[in-house]
Amino acid sequence: MAMAASAMLLHVLAAGLLYHVVTAAPAVLSSHTPAAAAPPPPPPQPPPAAAPPSSSVQVPIGQVTELQPTRLHGRFLHITDFHPDEFYKVHTSTSEDHACHSGKGPAGFYGAETSDCDAPISLLNATFDWITANIRDEIDFVVWTGDSARHDSDEDIPRSPAQVLGTNRLLADKFAETFSDKQGLTIPVVPNFGNNDILPHNILLPGPNKWLSYYADIWKKFIPEEQRHSFEFGGWFYVEVIPNKLAVFSLNTLYLFDRNAGVDDCQKPSEPGYKHLEWLRIQLQFMRDRGMKAILMGHVPPARTDSKMLWDETCWQKYTLWLRQYRDVVISGLYGHMNIDHFMISDTKDITIDSAEISSEDEDEDEDDDEEYFEDLEDVSPRTHLEDDLSIQSATDYLEELREGWAKLPKVQIESEASFSKKKGGKGKKLGKWAERYQLSFVSPSIVPNYFPTLRIYDYNITGLEDTVTWAEYTKPLPIIDKPEVGAQQLTQDQESELELRSLSDGEAGDIEVAKKKKKKKKKKGKKPKPSDPNLHIPLPPTKAAPPGPAYSPQPLTLLGYKQYYANLTHINNVDIASSSSSNTESNDNADTSWLNRWREGKHGDKKPKSKKPKPREFKFEIEYTTYDDKLYRLKDLTVRSFVDLAYRMGQSAKAKTTMLMRPGGELRDDLDKLDEDDSDVGEVQTDEEDDFEDLENNDVDVQKGKKKGDKKKKKKKKKKKLNKTWLHFLKHAFVSTVDDDELKDKFS
Repeated sequence: MAMAASAMLLHVLAAGLLYHVVTAAPAVLSSHTPAAAAPPPPPPQPPPAAAPPSSSVQVPIGQVTELQPTRLHGRFLHITDFHPDEFYKVHTSTSEDHACHSGKGPAGFYGAETSDCDAPISLLNATFDWITANIRDEIDFVVWTGDSARHDSDEDIPRSPAQVLGTNRLLADKFAETFSDKQGLTIPVVPNFGNNDILPHNILLPGPNKWLSYYADIWKKFIPEEQRHSFEFGGWFYVEVIPNKLAVFSLNTLYLFDRNAGVDDCQKPSEPGYKHLEWLRIQLQFMRDRGMKAILMGHVPPARTDSKMLWDETCWQKYTLWLRQYRDVVISGLYGHMNIDHFMISDTKDITIDSAEISSEDEDEDEDDDEEYFEDLEDVSPRTHLEDDLSIQSATDYLEELREGWAKLPKVQIESEASFSKKKGGKGKKLGKWAERYQLSFVSPSIVPNYFPTLRIYDYNITGLEDTVTWAEYTKPLPIIDKPEVGAQQLTQDQESELELRSLSDGEAGDIEVAKKKKKKKKKKGKKPKPSDPNLHIPLPPTKAAPPGPAYSPQPLTLLGYKQYYANLTHINNVDIASSSSSNTESNDNADTSWLNRWREGKHGDKKPKSKKPKPREFKFEIEYTTYDDKLYRLKDLTVRSFVDLAYRMGQSAKAKTTMLMRPGGELRDDLDKLDEDDSDVGEVQTDEEDDFEDLENNDVDVQKGKKKGDKKKKKKKKKKKLNKTWLHFLKHAFVSTVDDDELKDKFS
């Protein structure tokens, strides 16, 4: 009977009616049918195009009023990593064996904060209730960066395609209902899928495939009609959130993801990663020709450190090169996946693919200007590709590696406009002034309460755009290009190239590569070097006369700042934990820090609640911090230059600490790496490394005395005065204020 029920579910899924099944019969969804054994479903049947969200599908989130198109507000919402779990149960155990599905423990009504349990449906409903009541009418568009299914953390309830797609449809309907009136969507919602939105997780085969067909149906309200073919082919698309002004690109980062065993790299034309970045290159050229700007978004961020190298290196190289060449177009990158609040600064000098060709084509002297302005910068050697991680890497190790890189950044000098124009015979130093050598990506924390549920509201500059036609008012099909006479021949060639990529098989790709290599001629002296990769098409950089883009210079569409909202579930859940006996004091202390381990049980450990009935307080998001009045961050805006300055200030303490420790003598080989590694215990690092931390911290006394702790604590107290307040402030927000100041000071002193 279970097999028959599973087969029936898959056919219901194909008809686009899965959500009814998810909400009406969760018990049926737990049938354990392997995905591979399921027969291929027929293609999904699209519903009527203009149909509003059905009230019979889900409970209305308050009264939906008819929203009239208004002027731009200059704000948008970024929200990510819901990880809804329809099997979550209140007051169950947060241990790895139960995962908030069974047993007895402190799992709260709205989620088990600081644990690895997924999010209950009650948290989703409360989040959309709050959005409707507080911010729905004040934003221009929504960026939703994926992972809308639970983790496969319970062996007794393995995930199924019906469950994964069911919670994704649930969230899609929530977004559609929240941001719709009787005529349909009032603002654009730009979705993206994560590595847990497919089965098996992390692995997405080249498109077209059934998963892309499913999501094309689930997101039919959000993907523009003219973008559907791109999405069904590769899972990528863009939305002109401000018609003819600003586009948000939804990147399929799973084809760039290093852990996707279903694809290879971004170098071979037969690979979907190569096709994806070729599509991006072509579309960014369209944006430039139309005078538009772009925000790039995706699930997996382009993290690139020793412990976190999330993209294939060839994909990172090409993506970074694209952003360098289109730095006049791209505003920023917005990502999720990592759950911690932070940012990334990429250095274009780490680009190693065909560097000679890049420098010969990029004739605006940016490299020379940058070297002069940042003359103290230590070049970073090309990074080698790292193998897939064998275990969950410590978030704090990763953050410390970022800080180590920031320690090498140059100090941002405050100079007048005239001082830049007078250097080198009056030549303007645009790159030095605007830090165009660097690129900035933001990673937002998650809704799933691995820390506290979080969402972010960005503000952007709408000066001169107050009367611009909004997305809701723009009902005509969006043009591919406003002025076809500008670069029409080149664009036509690019379109033909894209069509060629769509039909390219693995064998044909190899034949073409061999043929091209045979035709290559030897380089002659005095001629520009040719690229070593014949399939690498390097875009042209901005012209000499082009001003810096909105990522670098304050102007319309520049990101101005953001407000970070969080829901303090410790207060809201109001879980009354039973008092512990003195004999269990040690185990309770260990439970308080168990969330540092591979599986985190949360700040309550696996303690039992006193009362059987949950008594939650009113649910609400409140401001955790804002970039506008943060006295330590001191961010004037969200330009690259502002964050290079912030990163520099946080990184300098690492240099200072290293110098201080080395002064008495002795070889302190990885002090910069290790000094805050174990103080970074606020993440997932094993607690048994605390001894190593004290040893490393006191290497200036005796490098060989490894495990003695006698008078080392005294020296630890003396060093508390040397703490970098900005760095600690950053760490506090990285973990969404789930670690108090005293604990941070103890661990990072």
